Amino acid sequence: MSSHPLRLSRFNIVSLTLGFAFLYLPIVILVIYSFNASRLVTVWGGWSTRWYTEFFNDRAMLDAAWMSFRVGIASATLATVLGTLAAVALTRGGGFRGRAAMSGMLYAPLVMPEVIAGLSLLLLFVAIDAGRGFWTVTIAHTTLTMCFVTVVVQSRLAALDRSLEEAAMDLGRDPFRAFVSVTLPLIWPAIAAGWMLAFTLSLDDLVIASFTTGPGSATLPIRIYSEVRLGVKPEINAICTLIVGFITVLIVLASLATKLSSSRGASAAPL
Repeated sequence: MSSHPLRLSRFNIVSLTLGFAFLYLPIVILVIYSFNASRLVTVWGGWSTRWYTEFFNDRAMLDAAWMSFRVGIASATLATVLGTLAAVALTRGGGFRGRAAMSGMLYAPLVMPEVIAGLSLLLLFVAIDAGRGFWTVTIAHTTLTMCFVTVVVQSRLAALDRSLEEAAMDLGRDPFRAFVSVTLPLIWPAIAAGWMLAFTLSLDDLVIASFTTGPGSATLPIRIYSEVRLGVKPEINAICTLIVGFITVLIVLASLATKLSSSRGASAAPL
């Protein structure tokens, strides 16, 4: 085998460049045109932040953004609690009865089309005569994002050295206190990463929220979609830029938390 490091060929460099341009060039153009002074989104009129001011003066948009943040925080918190408990059960529960069915139900939202999930939840809320609003959207987003939290936390638990928790129990801790004092601090970055991922997915969701929302509880993606159907306004570019920046920060924080969790697990020597 050659000891020389692999070098990118000219074809690979061109392919990577075209691939990244296809993915990120539209976002870059959107960010640039969010600072366009012209009212026409296709005509450049100089640099300006007037559309950001328009957004912060738009009461309907601000209400929709506040609704999205409330739903995102509530659903991400519920999904993190339930997803962490599910991950512990799947990792530490052994071969209990119904494990395969539980795994299948947890991972089903990962591959199920959002239209089907949204329609199913809508029929459920109609069947139980639940008024659609904040809580129906929150429950729907919790159902959607819990499986992602389970995957993240379960992968961290599977790589964790169980002997650390067993040593704590040998020193007099009961299983619950050993988990809280030893295991939980080690998997906390993975839990935080799962929460950020769940919040991001909830903030971006349009399909499921459109099925489960009601009057006066429209989220920001629904509001943006209703505005875009009548024509793209420069204010939409400013809103999307703020969302892209906010989600980028969350993704970076989630990545750092995941790397921190992995490094802690690697540095923890078995007793």
